[in-house]
Amino acid sequence: MKLLTDLFSTDYGLMSIIGIAFMLCMMVFFIRLFLGRIDESAAAHTCANAERGARPQRPH
Repeated sequence: MKLLTDLFSTDYGLMSIIGIAFMLCMMVFFIRLFLGRIDESAAAHTCANAERGARPQRPH
């Protein structure tokens, strides 16, 4: 119980909580950013292939 008391009542405990929360928020932001860019890139690649009349590539 002393651990939780120190975590929520001391300055270093609160900074630890803030640091962990900030890193989790950054993780969510970057995952959404990267997945969105991957989808945009895939859509652009598919559209470019369709305009050239190329067949879609099959994965190996």
